[in-house]
Amino acid sequence: QVQLVESGGGLVQAGGSLRLSCAASGRTFSSYGMGWFRQAPGKEREFVAAVAAISWSGRSTYYADSVKGRFTISRDNAKNTVYLQMNSLKPEDTAVYYCAANSYSGYDVLFLSSSLRYDYWGQGTQVTVSS
Repeated sequence: QVQLVESGGGLVQAGGSLRLSCAASGRTFSSYGMGWFRQAPGKEREFVAAVAAISWSGRSTYYADSVKGRFTISRDNAKNTVYLQMNSLKPEDTAVYYCAANSYSGYDVLFLSSSLRYDYWGQGTQVTVSS
């Protein structure tokens, strides 16, 4: 069983930056695809970014269009941690951000934009961007 714990959320001004961290338990972290999702009040949970354990398509990361160029996902397998660097934040980025893990290592990152691909979820961390 995998446990995910997010941290780094908070209140920032528009244009500012924030780095989210997701610490995972288990010895098989390096084989998991990892993703970040977010959910704003009254809206569906949406995909933000994903990083694959292994890329079969020549790319290891994938981003939603709404965050492309502003957010960067990365992972440190030695620390069992995935990060989401969030730059140029906008008020519309305000949401609860969730870390998720996919235990099936065979998925290419291009398949990880769907929340249905993930087996484990963190409890979420609130990110609020003020105007």
